[in-house]
Amino acid sequence: MGKATGFLEYRREDNITVSPLERIKNFDEFHNDISEEKRRKQAARCMECGVPFCQSGTMISGMASGCPLHNLVPETNDLVYKGNTQKAYERLSKTHNFPEFTSRVCPALCEAACTCGLNGEAVSTKDNERYIIDYAYANGLVKEKTPAVRTGKSVAIIGSGPSGLAAASELNMRGHKVTVYERSDRVGGLLRYGIPNMKLDKRTIDRRIKLMEEAGIEFKTNVNVGVDISGDEICAKYDRVILACGASNPRDINAEGRDAKNIYFAVDFLSEVSRKLMDENYDAGKIIEAKDYSFGSLKGKKVIVIGGGDTGNDCVGTSIRLGASSVIQLEMMPKPSENRLPSNPWPEWPRVLKTDYGQEEAIALWGHDPRIYQTTVTEFIKDKSGKLKGVKTVSLESKVDEKSGRRIMAPVEGSEKELKADMVLIAAGFLGSQNYVSDSFKVKLNDRTNVETKSGAYETSRTGVFATGDMRRGQSLVVWAIAEGRAVAKAVDEDIMGYTNL
Repeated sequence: MGKATGFLEYRREDNITVSPLERIKNFDEFHNDISEEKRRKQAARCMECGVPFCQSGTMISGMASGCPLHNLVPETNDLVYKGNTQKAYERLSKTHNFPEFTSRVCPALCEAACTCGLNGEAVSTKDNERYIIDYAYANGLVKEKTPAVRTGKSVAIIGSGPSGLAAASELNMRGHKVTVYERSDRVGGLLRYGIPNMKLDKRTIDRRIKLMEEAGIEFKTNVNVGVDISGDEICAKYDRVILACGASNPRDINAEGRDAKNIYFAVDFLSEVSRKLMDENYDAGKIIEAKDYSFGSLKGKKVIVIGGGDTGNDCVGTSIRLGASSVIQLEMMPKPSENRLPSNPWPEWPRVLKTDYGQEEAIALWGHDPRIYQTTVTEFIKDKSGKLKGVKTVSLESKVDEKSGRRIMAPVEGSEKELKADMVLIAAGFLGSQNYVSDSFKVKLNDRTNVETKSGAYETSRTGVFATGDMRRGQSLVVWAIAEGRAVAKAVDEDIMGYTNL
C-alpha cells in the first residue's frame, strides 16, 4: 500500500459531471476526468485490505459482491497513486478485456464491496479504471494480442455483444481462427444498440473493434444466424461454436389494449435512436429534430416508461433529449430505503435508492422524480383510430399469496387511476434467448428459457456448441458478460487442444 493513511487524509471526489440541463442538449458522454494530481489522491484512498472484497466476485445472498472479473483492484490503485499508469494498465489488462466499456456502464460492484464504504465513502475504483484505460489509449498502449502461431482450428461466435467479443479476443490470442457473426449492421450487440450514446459513446466500441480486426478476428455483420444460415451449416464449417446472442427476448405487458399504436419495447426504441445518431454522424441536432423515426417526433409528447431498472432510466434520459414534454416511469416494486437496512449488511450489494442520470435530468427539468412506485398498467387506452391516448394503472402492495406461500405484489382495490400518454416504452426486462437461434442449433433450454449447460460449464446439449453470457445465465451486467466470455473461451480452448493456458 503506497499511502497507509490515504483514506483518512482524502475525501472521495468523483469525475466532473456536466449539469443536467446542459447535457440534455446532446447525446455526448457527460463525465470528465479530474486532474492527474487529484486522481492519484483518489487512488491513494485504497487501503489494500487484507481481504479485498472489491475483487472477490462472490455471490452473497444471491447478489454479486465485488468484481466478477477479479480485477486486482488494490494493485491497480496503488500503481495509479505512484504515477505508474502504464503498469496499472498492464496489470488491469491481465484480467479485463474491455475496461473502456465497464468504466462507463458498470454499476461498480467493486465499489459496493469496498471496505472504505463500510463507514464512509468507497474508493472511486470505477473512475480510476476509466482513467487507466483512457491514458492507455491516449498513449498508444492498447493492442489486441496477435498470436505468433496459429493452431489451425476455427471457432464461430454468434453474437458480438460483450460476452462474444471477450471470447473472440481470448481465443484469437490463443491462436484459433475466430469469426464473429452479428445480425445487425454494426458490431457491438447491446453495447451498441441497447445502451445510449451518453453512457457509452459508440466510437469507443469502433476503436476496439478496429484493433480486434487488425489482430485477425473476422466480423460478419448483417448475417442473422438461424435465418440467413442454419446452425447445422455453421457447425459443419467450424471446429467449435459459441452462442453469445444475449437474452434478447423482451418481456411484454399483456394488458387490455396492448395492440394500441405507439407502444414500443425499450430495446427497439433505444436501438433506433442509436442507429439514427450513428447514421447522422453524431449530429444531435439532426436526430433530436428528426420526424422519420418509426415512433415519429417526441416533441411535446407525453411518455410513460414501464420498468424501473437501468433500461427504463435510459428511456427517460433519451426521451428527454428527444423533446418529450413529460416522462413518467412506473416501477412495480416499493421505493428502496435511502440507507442500508440491517437485513442488507455490507458487503452485500446495497439495496438502496439510486437516482440515475435520466431521473436527475427529469428532476432538474420538471422539479420532481419521474418514478411512481408500486404501480403497474392494467389497460392501454386507445382513441377511435387505435392510437394510444393513456393508460390505466393500479397500485400494488406486498402480501403473501395464499396458494403458493410466496410474497407477491398484489393490486390494491380502488386504487385505479388514468394517466395520459402519447407513447409507452416497455422496459420490463427480458425472458431469455430468442427461440429461432436455439432451435436452429438444436440445443436444449432450461425452465428460464436460457440455453442449458451443466452447472459451472459452458457446453450445451449439442457436442461442440457452447453458450455464454446472457444467453446462458439470463439478463445480467456487462461485467458478467465479459467474465462469461473469458470463461467460455477457456472451456472451448481446452476442448479443442486438450489443455488450456488461458
